[in-house]
Order: sequence, then C-alpha cells, then structure tokens
Amino acid sequence: MKVALFSTKKFDRKYFDHFNRERHDINYFEAPLRLNTCNLTQGSEAVCVFVNDQLDENVIEQIAQYGIRLIALRCAGFNNVDIEACEKHGITVLRVPRYSPEAVAEHAVAMILTLNRKTHKAYNRVKEQNFSLENLEGFDL
Repeated sequence: MKVALFSTKKFDRKYFDHFNRERHDINYFEAPLRLNTCNLTQGSEAVCVFVNDQLDENVIEQIAQYGIRLIALRCAGFNNVDIEACEKHGITVLRVPRYSPEAVAEHAVAMILTLNRKTHKAYNRVKEQNFSLENLEGFDL
C-alpha cells in the first residue's frame, strides 16, 4: 500500500523504515496534513497522521478525491479528524487504542522528579552560565 506519512520526524522514519520491511511504499512529509498540503496525498491509498494534522471536512473531501481510503493515526485521540466526513466519503479511520500503561506511569514519575528536584529550572540556568543553587531546593517525596 502506498502511504503518505505526515508530520514526520527523524525517529518516525527510523522506526517506520525498520518495521516496514518494504511491505508498504511510504512517502514521508515533514509538513502537517492541511488543506494546502492535500496535494501531497495524490497517488497514495492511505495517510498516516499525528496530533497536529487537521483533517476537517474540507481536507477529508479533498483527500477522498485523490483516492485516500484509510487514515491511520499515530495517536490515541481523534479529535482532529472529522469522523462524519470520513464516513460520508468511505474512509476508514484507525487509531492507537491505548498507550502503554508502563510508559505513562514512567513519564508521570519523571515529571514528579523534575518538579521535585527542579531539574528543568537548573537546566535552563546552566545554559545561561548561571550556576546558582538559589531557589532550587527540592523536597523528600
């Protein structure tokens, strides 16, 4: 299947190339999918998008005219996709059903430690050559 993958970062290419193993013909685009970038979907059967891509009714109508029949989201949320317009144009929408509970928990712990030890503030200070410890005191959890 020929896929137009939007909002692409280096890590997207790395992992999609590694796991694709030439099953699909993927065209990577750094630009987000918007009305003014719909033309990039010409010749593709599917689009793969992320959270900042906007698939409103106008975009859905345009990509349907280019032959898109599948939208694959690289996220759990789908509030950026007009589902009714997809149904109207016969486009299937797939999404990530859930995130790894372990990854979510690990991220929560990382955020708690960042706030607790004020590493975000310390990092910014060091970038500015400010090595003061003032107001960087943490607390015991």
